[in-house]
This record gives sequence, C-alpha cells and structure tokens, in this order.
Amino acid sequence: MDISSFHYHLPESSIAQEPLPDRAGSRMLVLYRGEQRWEDRAFREFPRFLQRGDCLALNDSKVFPSRLYGRRIGFSGVVEVLLVHPVSEDAKTWTALVHPGRKMRVGERVEFDGPAAEVALEAEVTARGEYGERTLRFDYAGDLYELLRKIGHVPLPPYIRRADTVDDRERYQTVFAREVGSVAAPTAGLHFTGEILDACRQAGAEIAYVTLHVGLGTFQPVRGESLHAERFQVSEEPAAKIRAAHRVISAGTTSVRAVESMCLGRQGETDLFIKPGFAFQRTGAMLTNFHLPESSLLMLVCAFAGRELVLAAYEHAVRAGYRFYSYGDCMLIV
Repeated sequence: MDISSFHYHLPESSIAQEPLPDRAGSRMLVLYRGEQRWEDRAFREFPRFLQRGDCLALNDSKVFPSRLYGRRIGFSGVVEVLLVHPVSEDAKTWTALVHPGRKMRVGERVEFDGPAAEVALEAEVTARGEYGERTLRFDYAGDLYELLRKIGHVPLPPYIRRADTVDDRERYQTVFAREVGSVAAPTAGLHFTGEILDACRQAGAEIAYVTLHVGLGTFQPVRGESLHAERFQVSEEPAAKIRAAHRVISAGTTSVRAVESMCLGRQGETDLFIKPGFAFQRTGAMLTNFHLPESSLLMLVCAFAGRELVLAAYEHAVRAGYRFYSYGDCMLIV
C-alpha cells in the first residue's frame, strides 16, 4: 500500500485550535457514496438522516488526564510523559510515550509534582520500546486516576498548539463518556448533546454504546501493515442492537473498529487495520471528523467511501473553510 496516496494539503489555519461555543454548532459535510457527490449541511441536521430500524453506535470511552510533566531525578530539564495503558493487574505498570525519549534509560526515575509543589508521584523506567515508548512502574498509594485528576493534563493532540485549560476537561470529552481509559477523544462523538441524542431516538434509532479505549493504534503514524492493539468491549445488549439493526451508523472511526472487530469475533483487544479492500460487516453509514494525511483513520474512511471521493471531498472542505481535526467539523457518509 502506497501511504503517500492518502496525502492532501491542509493550511495550518484550517486546524481548529478551540472548540465552538456550541457543541452541536459544527458544519457537516454529507457524502453520498452511491451518487458520488457531497453537500454542505449542519450537524444539527444529523438526526434527520436517521430512521426507524437504524442503530447509532457511540464510543463511550472516557479520556483521562494522561499527560504528565516531570523531571528525571539527578538531571535537569522537563520530561513529558503520555500514559497509554496499564500493563499490570495492579495498574502500577504502564506503557507510555516519553519525550525526550532517547535520554530515558532503563532504571532512571522520574518525579511529578502535585498542586502544592510536593512530589506527588514517582516512576521508574523498566523497559524501552521503539519510537519513544517506555514501560514505567509507578510508586503511589491510593487511586491513580484520582491522583491524575489532580496533577495530569488533558492530552490535547500536538496540532493544537496551546496548553490545555480547565475548559478542555469538559470539551475534550463526549457527553456520554463513562468508561475511563482513552488518551485521545473519540472526536466524532464530541458534537453530540443530550438534545441531539434525544432527537436521534425520536427519529426511531436505537443507540448502542460500545467501548474502545483510544491508544497508540488510533493516533500513531502508520508504520507497516499492523496497528497497536487497543482495548475494546461490546457488551451483550448493544451487540444485540447492532446485529438486529437494519442499518448501523457508527459515530467515529473508533466505533467503526469496535463494531467491525466484534462482528469478526475479536474480544478484549483489537489491532484491526481497516484500509481499502476491507469488507465491512455491519457499518452502513459513518459520522467522522476530518483526519490527518496518511493516517490510519483517513485510510479507514477511504475504505468505506472510496479514496478518490474522500480526497476530493477533503479538497472541497479546505476550500469551503471547514474546521479540521479534533475540535473541528464533521462528515457524514451514507
């Protein structure tokens, strides 16, 4: 597969740096696969595209404050740590991305300050991986997630060129998030409000909550033919809704991967790499934000709607002033 064939040009000014005041105020580019055309709409119109017999699949994974800033004990300078997922039953050993990674050796210790400048958390590097990955063993008492709520930062992606704020703790989170575990938001879900969800139900659609904890498989660059495994779960009730639906509308690429992984018999973790040529099992329509060039997410969208149509629609979106990426506008593919 030629990764460069999924490239497009995006001016930096098109990248949304802040969320809109109104969650549901985004624009929505609607792609009609059968007719090979698109039209400019508003996300508030989304429920009008649903009907009785549909099932809307939503990823209810919750982002946690997984970015930490600390210092190497015995050295100067700041170390940035992005926790990805726990790898031990006691949740004290984690896979993480560390910057600057080359300097962090096995056996080194890092300390992280709390709100009153006291050392709140320490960790030791126990293993090295590729591309800045490290295994960290933490030393703490109590609930780590509660501690992270005090000292951690919202893991905004690097193309948002500002520090995280208190407001991001609410806005970089879906209104239906409940299962803690993601290090990036399932961004198509950010547009929904309680009002929009009610309108979806009134249109006759069932809602099925699936869980896929966003990790390296979603946001790291494509390297080779496989993705990092990510934890996912589809319990019995939503699975039954998905199987019984006349049409499944997956909100976000992570919901697509959870639905398709379930249908392929995967459980617990999935490294499913959806790219052109993939045979979709249940996804019949897709709501998605705009994605980075040459990313696995853009490849997934191209697998569903066709590369030429998607890239042409992206070019239109750039010209028409759509806002791109996490805090940006969305696309509905039917």
